[in-house]
Amino acid sequence: MSLRHALLGLLSERPASGYDLLKRFETSLANVWPATQSQIYTELTKLASAGLITVAAEGPRGRKEYALADEGLAELRHWLTETAPQRNLRSDILLRVFFLGVLTPEQGRAYLTGLADTSAREREALGRLAETIDWDDDDLSVHGRIALEYGLRFNAMREEWAQWAAGQLT
Repeated sequence: MSLRHALLGLLSERPASGYDLLKRFETSLANVWPATQSQIYTELTKLASAGLITVAAEGPRGRKEYALADEGLAELRHWLTETAPQRNLRSDILLRVFFLGVLTPEQGRAYLTGLADTSAREREALGRLAETIDWDDDDLSVHGRIALEYGLRFNAMREEWAQWAAGQLT
């Protein structure tokens, strides 16, 4: 995934300013694809230059509201249907597991217990986030809930696995 496609996806819902998009990132995509304000504004400039979005309105103090152009929607659809998702082949967490044998069993268990604790905290944070979102029936809410559920289930699985793995070390 790229920031480009994340912004096109958000703009497919409705036009928005850079500030609006930043806020929408913070309340939806930040858990799967974080972006800073400068990254968002830089990418918006690139998208506009490429003709994938347009400036739909301009307000005070240079505020611009962007809208998805037909070419941008075509690019988003192409990315969704024709481009295979990148498989994350690197995992710092699991690489460390491969080499836990150089530690004492207590140190290895501490690493895995810490991972279980981190996963529990992340799952709890996502649960709190879910409670604060005003969900409705628009596409971003429906699919955002599905993505959030993935995060909840993934962290629950990783917590359970790390607890089991810690018990394997003798």
